[in-house]
Amino acid sequence: MSYIEFENLNKSFGSNHVLKDISLGVEKGELVTLLGPSGCGKSTLLRCLSGLEQVTSGKVYLDGQDITNVNPRDRGIGMVFQQYSLFPNMSVADNVGFGLKMKKVPKEEADKKVKDILEIVGLSEKIDQFPMQLSGGQQQRVALARAIVTEPKVLLLDEPLSAIDALLRHNLQIEIRRIQQKLNITTIFVTHDQDEAMVMSDTIHLFNDGRIEQSGSPVDLYSKPATKFAATFIGNYNIFSAEDFGAACCEKLSCKDVAIRPEIVVMSKQPPEDEGCYHLKGAIVGHISHGNIIRFATKCGCIRINSDVLFEREMEYKEGDEVYLSVDKSLVIEL
Repeated sequence: MSYIEFENLNKSFGSNHVLKDISLGVEKGELVTLLGPSGCGKSTLLRCLSGLEQVTSGKVYLDGQDITNVNPRDRGIGMVFQQYSLFPNMSVADNVGFGLKMKKVPKEEADKKVKDILEIVGLSEKIDQFPMQLSGGQQQRVALARAIVTEPKVLLLDEPLSAIDALLRHNLQIEIRRIQQKLNITTIFVTHDQDEAMVMSDTIHLFNDGRIEQSGSPVDLYSKPATKFAATFIGNYNIFSAEDFGAACCEKLSCKDVAIRPEIVVMSKQPPEDEGCYHLKGAIVGHISHGNIIRFATKCGCIRINSDVLFEREMEYKEGDEVYLSVDKSLVIEL
C-alpha cells in the first residue's frame, strides 16, 4: 500500500457527482500534482484527504491507517491555500508559531522550530515584521512555513501561487520544490497550470470531469498523451483528425486522430527530401512570439498547423510565404 491511498472514492454534492471512483496512491516523500481545468474535482479530492469534506463513498488511507472518518485536526496534515490567511496583527514569528502554540509545545522548543523553519524558507530577517510589511511572495512563504513547522505527515498545496505574478511565481515554484525535497515531506499540489505541474512534480494525475484521465511523470504526460483531452491540455499539441491530416500530406492513416508537437514540425522554403516524414505544403498565415521561440501558423489544405522556430535577429519567414513542412512519422502520436 502507498503512503497515501485513495480507494474507490466518490464525492457528490446533491446531484452533482464531483469525484467518480477515484483510486490512486502517493508514495512517501513524493511531490504529486493534481492537474486539470477548474471544476474537475482536484481541490475536492484534497479536501477529502484533509477531512474538510466527508467522502460519499470509498476510503482514504494515510501511512497504513484508515483516516476516512478521522477528525481533521488528528490527521497530521498541513495545508496552504491561495489566500495566505495570515493574522495581520501577529508578527511573522507568531504567525508561523501559531500551530505550535495550539499544540502547547514548550516556548523554548517552539521558538527554535520557528527560527529553523524561517531559515529554510529564507525569511530569517523578517521574523519580527508583520504581514502588511511583506511582499505577496514573502507572505506565501510565511504561510508555507506555518504549515510545515508542525512537521505534518502530508503537506497539501491548493493553488498557492495562482494570485502571484509570473516571475515571482516561477521563483516560488523552484523554492517550494527545494524545501519539499530538503524536508522529504510528502506533498500534494493542486494546479490548473500545466507549466507549473511540469516544473514541480514527481508524478502528475491529470483530472477531467471527476476522473483521472492520465497519470505519469511530467515527461510521460508531455511526450505520450494517452487521450485527445490529455494532448489538448498539455503541451500545445496540433490535433487533427487522421482524415484531415492525411489529406493535407497525401497519405492514408489508420488511426482516428493525430497529435503533433509544434517543435517537431520542421519548416523550410525548399521541398524536403528526408524519408520517414510526413510532408506538407502551405502558406504562413500568422505568427506569435514566445520568448526566444516564434510560433508560426501555416495553412496546409484544410488544416492549420503550428510550428516552433528559434528566434533569430533576421526573421527568415513572414506571413504569406509559401513553405514546406516535414514531420517525423515516429514522433506523431496516434490517438
